[in-house]
Amino acid sequence: MNEKLVITGMGAVTPIGTGTETYWNNLVQGVCGIDRITRFDPQELAVQIAAEVKDFDPKEYISPKLIREMDLFQQYAYAAADEALNQSGFPVESESDRLGIVMGTAMNGVATTAMTQDELTSGKAKKVSPRFVPKILGNLAAAQFSIAKGIHGPSYTLNTACSSGGDALSMAAMIIRAGEADAMVIMGGESSLCPVVLGSLAQAKALSRHNEDPKAACRPFDADRNGFVMGEGGGALILETETHALARGADILAELAGYANTSDGYHVTSPDPSGKGAVACMRRALDLAEMAPDQIDYINAHGTSTPLGDPIETKAIKEVFGEKVPPVSSTKGATGHLMGAGGITEVIACIKAIQTGILPPTLNYRTLDPECDLDYIPNNARETSIGAAMSNALGFGGQNSSIIVKKYRK
Repeated sequence: MNEKLVITGMGAVTPIGTGTETYWNNLVQGVCGIDRITRFDPQELAVQIAAEVKDFDPKEYISPKLIREMDLFQQYAYAAADEALNQSGFPVESESDRLGIVMGTAMNGVATTAMTQDELTSGKAKKVSPRFVPKILGNLAAAQFSIAKGIHGPSYTLNTACSSGGDALSMAAMIIRAGEADAMVIMGGESSLCPVVLGSLAQAKALSRHNEDPKAACRPFDADRNGFVMGEGGGALILETETHALARGADILAELAGYANTSDGYHVTSPDPSGKGAVACMRRALDLAEMAPDQIDYINAHGTSTPLGDPIETKAIKEVFGEKVPPVSSTKGATGHLMGAGGITEVIACIKAIQTGILPPTLNYRTLDPECDLDYIPNNARETSIGAAMSNALGFGGQNSSIIVKKYRK
């Protein structure tokens, strides 16, 4: 039997708050971070709403020099990782070679790329900053963090679309189990809000166009849903072996019980209508955890609020869990779709649910869809004691990630 892997630190930068406690408190209180876009003028766009990070001061985490060198997606990931590492109390200085990083991001620095090209084309800028390439590279979030903190273990950056965060956690677990590290920083960061990306997703009819009512735009599993809402943010976890955590007297927050990744092998943007890729992923995670479906007490669903995706995920969950489907919610009604960061912030929501006995709600669930007929914890958080939770993340290209966390017991 493999040694237990445990989580000893968490960090979050989200559209509903920076810091894990603020994020969680606002999540269970039903706060929604979706509003009209302020980063640029969206007037000419079909989609004018998003979930932007607000009240984020990078100076609280990052030096002024480094802020100038880092894209927003890197800053969000860095700040979240800083919070997680501080909470964990990991002795970086004495064990820097045995601590590694896996970073997850879907879109890297695409917004900065688009803005820089626009400035050149329009004549606003005559030359490109030497900081441009480091800002847009996906791996530079992990690199900047490792440089600042003196981390010398393995460092990888994953790009598996919307499942990047969950997959980063899975990969970190595999690296530890391979004996390459005793602990890993798992980081996720996303900030891809720009007219080019919004325009493409709008043309693909993937985004909600409820510009007149942003707070009600993202409606996971609701009959009137009409697309997802782009979000941005960062998330981080510290994962280590139980032996290592206990030896240094760490406060263990939860156990990582299971994880899995599968590919639909079906379509670039559409999930397989049968849901078989998601079914296989959930089952593999359960097998690794050596758990039966009825031992999962809560599912944080991918639940993006798309007409296609929500019923397929519902169908897949029913196939895996049968007559004993636990309560399910999608937190994207509050945060929007955080893409590469979401797989981590949603695992954090599962850990907080286990710790607090509160299940976060699915916002804006008003009208029953016969194809989405589970208990989605509509609109209000629910108090109930739980021991284990599953987090699903399903990405473009048919990427599927399932993570299982459970209450830690020695």
